[in-house]
Amino acid sequence: MKYAISLLLAASVALTAAAGNYTVSSPDGRITVSVETGEALTYSVVCDGNVLLAPSEVSLVLSDDTLLGGRAVPRKVVRNTVDRTVAAPMYKRSHVRDHYNEMVLDFKNFDLIFRAYDEGVAYRFVPAVRGPFFVTTEQAEFTFPEDVEAFVPYVNQHTETLETQFFSSFENQYAHHAISAWNKDRLAFLPVLVETAGAKVLITESDLRNYPGMYLYNGNGGTTLEGVFAPVPKRIEQGGHNRLQGIVMEREAHIAEFSAAEPLPWRVLQIARKDGDLVSADLPWLLGKDPEGDFGWVKPGKLAWDWWNAWNLYGVDFRAGVNNDTYKYYIDFAAAKGIEYVILDEGWAVNLQADLFQVVLEIDLRELADYASKRGVGLILWAGYWAFSRDMEHVCRHYSEMGIKGFKVDFMDRDDQPMVDFYARAAAMAAKYHLVLDFHGAFKPAGLTRTFPNVLNFEGVYGLENMKWAGRDVDQVTYDVTIPFIRNAAGQMDYTQGAMRNAGKDNYFPVNSEPMSQGTRCRQLAEYTVFFAPLTMLCDSPSNYLQEPECTAFIAGVPTVWDETVVLQGAAGQYVAVARRSGDTWYVGAMTDWEARDLTLDLSFLGAGDYMMDVFEDGPNADRAARDYLRRSVPVPADRSMTIHMAPGGGWTAKIQ
Repeated sequence: MKYAISLLLAASVALTAAAGNYTVSSPDGRITVSVETGEALTYSVVCDGNVLLAPSEVSLVLSDDTLLGGRAVPRKVVRNTVDRTVAAPMYKRSHVRDHYNEMVLDFKNFDLIFRAYDEGVAYRFVPAVRGPFFVTTEQAEFTFPEDVEAFVPYVNQHTETLETQFFSSFENQYAHHAISAWNKDRLAFLPVLVETAGAKVLITESDLRNYPGMYLYNGNGGTTLEGVFAPVPKRIEQGGHNRLQGIVMEREAHIAEFSAAEPLPWRVLQIARKDGDLVSADLPWLLGKDPEGDFGWVKPGKLAWDWWNAWNLYGVDFRAGVNNDTYKYYIDFAAAKGIEYVILDEGWAVNLQADLFQVVLEIDLRELADYASKRGVGLILWAGYWAFSRDMEHVCRHYSEMGIKGFKVDFMDRDDQPMVDFYARAAAMAAKYHLVLDFHGAFKPAGLTRTFPNVLNFEGVYGLENMKWAGRDVDQVTYDVTIPFIRNAAGQMDYTQGAMRNAGKDNYFPVNSEPMSQGTRCRQLAEYTVFFAPLTMLCDSPSNYLQEPECTAFIAGVPTVWDETVVLQGAAGQYVAVARRSGDTWYVGAMTDWEARDLTLDLSFLGAGDYMMDVFEDGPNADRAARDYLRRSVPVPADRSMTIHMAPGGGWTAKIQ
């Protein structure tokens, strides 16, 4: 597979500089970044004449007390304009336009780069110091001109102090409140969505490599959010879940160590004038590095999952569980339904050993790999972080030679510098042996999936797995119509949808061994189009899917990567409707919160011609019996206007040809 890039325009202008104000605007002129040098190094952002970000200070402090920022004055300014088209083979559209104006402020011992896109702003530090150096602190401020509302994903683990929150699963629902009401005992992980008067601003990062991930914090009750970064671990011990995690026992006084100068991550402000623009956001992906190698061998697709449904098969003549008979049944199911992969989740390797070469006696992996290969199904293995990391190349070489197609690596639960570096090393090693990866127990995507398209998925989302144990007061339905605008805007997410047991608000309760979802059946079907992930799980039992042939056939047929994405409607936390095209076929998915809702969809993206829709919609009793749905085949109206109805917690989806 080739990653062709067509360069349409590139210009570079260098100017001498002095203390003062420097600006760069988006190609359409609607967004302007102003950088002030003088007493402090600050930047601000204006969109359509509205101040989105007031002057916000940025700087780096090195371990020898060198300050990159402060009263620094640039020696010169270099300006560039780039307009190119980038191939995106494992993405929500086949090609992405990379169009921006760039301003490089050249200081004595660092560059500060700003890019202005029509869709947002990004900046990064590029130190130019010689030899090894440490970064003690980074100052990354986001100061808003007034007290505005934000969707905040607080760290939900180990909250005794801010420092203990650096051990995190990066999973939580959103608190929605004013910035000034920030919980002073809590950090928030990215992305965070801020609702300004002029536009909505999604704060995240990209090209995160060999540097700690950023958290946000507001400790003074004002309107400034501050970046917070985990210090470098000084001592790590094996422990945690089944001894598969690296537990930081002691940390250094600095956040990053470098043997030589290299660029720091992009700080990204994705700017949306309407909520739907967030669903189609490209900057977090686009600001990743170009692919490193040929990835034409990567195969996206769906995956039959064992763990969520607790290996619950029925109507079979063997005891279901972690054994070859069970996995052969999953493989046969996947082969019959055209599902690309089956995963062996936690349980196939001997517990508490953190050794991926110790396989339980009930499993013969080589036999399963051969069985799956003959049926055109790939096997993916679950791997705890410590077990995978300790002998990464041996593991990848051994299992790739066996015919295994990839790994789901779990329980990293940190984003300090060495852990972030692990992601890149794992991606490169897996690519070397033509293996795909799903990072579970992970932070959000931050550009790595562009550089290594074999990384097909990330968790960092409060996914459907939580419905196995979450209390009845947990509102997954509202979360479902919030994450497309925030977490999924950063990149793919391992949400693990596909439940065939569905419940309304009053009927849901957690059942670990026979779990259910909140919301209607059609909501689960719609999630395969609304949510984006190149590797997407079918979470329920094959036995349950075989009892639901219409729904199963629809799920199995939905692509996982797309040629085109069109956001039809959306309001964060309320509803969303998305259309995606693969080849000549369109899929449309819509979801609502707990409010029954009618939406009129504009299907003019179809263009001229006659089209038929295979529609799944909430049945007349779906508000009481969430599994109730109707299926019908109808022509697309000539005026391309379609009014749909969704029950409380409902959904609507269609295949259009």
